[in-house]
Amino acid sequence: MKINVKVIANSSANLVEKLDDINYKVKVTVPAQEGRANKKVRELLARHFNIPSRNVNILAGERAKVKLIEIVNS
Repeated sequence: MKINVKVIANSSANLVEKLDDINYKVKVTVPAQEGRANKKVRELLARHFNIPSRNVNILAGERAKVKLIEIVNS
C-alpha cells in the first residue's frame, strides 16, 4: 500500500492522523535534521500499522514535508 504523508517536525507530540484512505498527517517532536524526523515517521507509522519499521519505506520526498511512503504487509 502506498500513502501520502505530510510531516510536521518539531511538534509538541508524536501523532499519526489519518485524513482519508491514502493521506496521513504525522507530527514528530524531533527536528528535520540528519534524517531524525524520517526515522521517527517510520517508527510511528510502523506502530500505527502494527508492522516492523523495516516494512515502512520512503519512496519519494526524503527531504520534503510531503512524502510518498510504501507500507509493506508481510
